[in-house]
This record gives sequence, C-alpha cells and structure tokens, in this order.
Amino acid sequence: IIIRSVMDRILFVLGRAVCIAAPAGIVIWIMANVHISDISLLSHCAGFLDPFAKLMGLDGYILMAFILGFPANEIVIPVIIMSYMAKGSLVELQSLQELAKLLSDNGWTAVCVMIFTLFHFPCGTTLWTIRKETKSSKWTFASFIIPTMTGIIICLVITAAVKLLNLT
Repeated sequence: IIIRSVMDRILFVLGRAVCIAAPAGIVIWIMANVHISDISLLSHCAGFLDPFAKLMGLDGYILMAFILGFPANEIVIPVIIMSYMAKGSLVELQSLQELAKLLSDNGWTAVCVMIFTLFHFPCGTTLWTIRKETKSSKWTFASFIIPTMTGIIICLVITAAVKLLNLT
C-alpha cells in the first residue's frame, strides 16, 4: 500500500511539478537576462502591466511576479525581489531588515499584495490536477478565473476606496 501510494501520488505530483516548473524557470531566466535597449524583457513587461497594476494597488513587477509564479506560487516573492534588485537570478537577502528596506524603497503596497495572494489563480500543478481529476476544461477554467477575478475586483475596490477617502 505504501509503495503504491508513493508511486501514484507523490511521484506523479512531483513529475507534474517538474513538467511545469522547468519550462517556467527557463522563461523567468530569459525574461530577466535578455535585454532590449539595456532593459530586460521582465522590465519591459512590468512597464506594460504597470498602469493596470497601479489600479489594483500593485505595481508592474508585482503583477508580473504573480504571472511568472503560475507554475509555483511560492516563487512570487523571490521574483519580486529579483525584479526590484535588477538581478538576473534569484537572490537571498541576509536579513529581514534588508527585505523590508527593499520593499519600502519600491513603494510596496502590502495590503493589496496580501489580498491578491489569497485571491488569485492556483498554481499550474493544481490546475493540471483539477483537469485530470474532473476531466473538465470548464471546471479547470472556473478554478482559474473565479479566484483571479475575485482578487482583481477586491484590489480594485480597496485601491479606489483608499484614493476616494484620500487615505494615502
């Protein structure tokens, strides 16, 4: 029973994670290291997303990190840090104070980031599992779009309320 469980569950899920995470890692590396006019593709994309992200109380780098974090949600914060530090690879900060300074220097808006973290699409492996178990593209799409739209709407409302009430 244990061997069968390991084979059916653990190795299968790990295999799916590798199939999704490996290509995503390559995409993240390319976006951070390929430059056009001395600006990385990641910065170009973040600049494009910035106006919409600002409406959500985020910035383009944060929204881009969520998009790039699709394969594994736990890489969102490291991608934000990499983007803010303009490094071509993920980096480790030495202390919590360094992280706090980096985020505050970039005008980090923690409330909407936390809300969007709670209400956004599940990771790619989870969606793959939903598709496999339900055998339904409809439920897989619903699992993606419902929390994502909920997060976007909540962030838009909070940001608009903060601006309307002049709380910034």
